[in-house]
Amino acid sequence: MKSLFQLMKSTLPTVLILGGIIQSSILVKAQTPVPKSSPQPASSSKPASSPRNQSRPIFRWTKPPVGLSTISGRSIGMGSRNLCPDVQIPLIALVPFKERNSATNSDNKSVSAISMDVWGLTTNERPSFWFYVPYTKEIANASAEFVLQDSQENEVYKNAVSLPAKPGVIGVNLPSTATPLEVGKTYRWFFKVNCSGQESASIPIYVEGDVQRINLSATLSNQIATAQLKDKIAIYAENGIWFDALNLLAQLRKANPNNTSLVSDWESLLESVRLGNLANAPLVE
Repeated sequence: MKSLFQLMKSTLPTVLILGGIIQSSILVKAQTPVPKSSPQPASSSKPASSPRNQSRPIFRWTKPPVGLSTISGRSIGMGSRNLCPDVQIPLIALVPFKERNSATNSDNKSVSAISMDVWGLTTNERPSFWFYVPYTKEIANASAEFVLQDSQENEVYKNAVSLPAKPGVIGVNLPSTATPLEVGKTYRWFFKVNCSGQESASIPIYVEGDVQRINLSATLSNQIATAQLKDKIAIYAENGIWFDALNLLAQLRKANPNNTSLVSDWESLLESVRLGNLANAPLVE
């Protein structure tokens, strides 16, 4: 598996640069701008702002974690089509992303390319990851796979993922047998879809990004412990702990699919990271 992703990154530099530009334009279109505010780190000793004063959860960026990969992330599906059909909305990871400019000097000229920081924080040793998947199990020979690597590219977890019966948002859960994430370490995840049935002979459509597990400050931990369930979501989002906020809200939505308040919370959270175009996508198994 390691060699597959090294192959993808060494053979498609032009595709990835163009993909970063496409990724940026697709996700920014028709999205509600991210609210401007000063991010509050999860380890701050100051009390987090009370979510009871805001109606909906809004994600706030924190300072990037130490150890974030220098390799650009991909929140929109990249790679060859390998017989995958055309879709209106591509494969998308439900995770915050930020554009970053990188410059390389070639023949005394500065060439700028758009690349992405794609990362999120969690307090869980085995977090869940969420993706919008437009490809279904009806596609002959199609397969999907989730991979988690440590910062040294050692494989921590790998497993096949069942494609959904219809396009929608799916969750990938790390089982109890998976090696738990260590606090303060950064891990890279990959989600790939192959429609050719010949994995070794083709490059899959894939997304990738980083996740880091953190410990909460005593103040924030106490606030979450005493908060109502919906308020916990807003606290996590307000303090930049993306995976915990998204997973808790997704689980509530799945348990209460007709709850209009949860639907509005979901829209608010996704719009705050420029993923509002996925707000109406169904949560599917």
